Amino acid sequence: MNKALRMGSFAAECHGVRVPDSPFLHDRRIARINSGNYESQEINGALHVVRPGDRVLELGAGLGIVGAVVARNAQPSRVLSYEANPALIPHIRRLYRRNGLDDVISVRNAVLVGHGEDRKSLPFHVRSSYLGSSLIDVGRPAETVEVATEPLIEVMTELSPDVLIIDIEGGELDILRSAYLSAVRACVIEFHPEVYGREGMVACKTILREAGLDRISDHSTRTVWTCERLAG
Repeated sequence: MNKALRMGSFAAECHGVRVPDSPFLHDRRIARINSGNYESQEINGALHVVRPGDRVLELGAGLGIVGAVVARNAQPSRVLSYEANPALIPHIRRLYRRNGLDDVISVRNAVLVGHGEDRKSLPFHVRSSYLGSSLIDVGRPAETVEVATEPLIEVMTELSPDVLIIDIEGGELDILRSAYLSAVRACVIEFHPEVYGREGMVACKTILREAGLDRISDHSTRTVWTCERLAG
């Protein structure tokens, strides 16, 4: 699709969520969104576990599509999303607004931090592809910006989430080590062993299992888990 024809209009659609055009969309990504292949494991897992009335905490909003699909289709009472990349925030909010979801879902430009981290901001490395942007400096060219932090415990106390959706490019190990998971019913999480190795991924999975969150095999792969607390 010609980019000039897309400007000011909707470029793609995913599970009924219409995606406005933005600098982060190109023809290949648009085709993946329209075909249902964009973040399909996370979306399908989230739609499987989020129930009407749930409170959802999403870490790593990306383009905003995953959270918006959940807000539109799963009938949660609230979705609170966090995204560290400041360049994405206006486009995420525009997506929410254009789909009439502002009363259900909101996004904050901040990084959640766990125990022992008292800095008010952290350096975030913005790369040419938003998918490669992260808190971790891997040596590739990047623009570094300071992003405000918020204590994870305070956010979880404020929201009392039933479901966590986590895709933060390698930061999930530190988050899981600090999260109080006893009140969380389900979690959809992407692991990044290229950042912390196989041992780090095993540690993530061990934390989830020990918290009573069991992998749902039909909605999980090696690097993306949907897990839920079994009744009883």
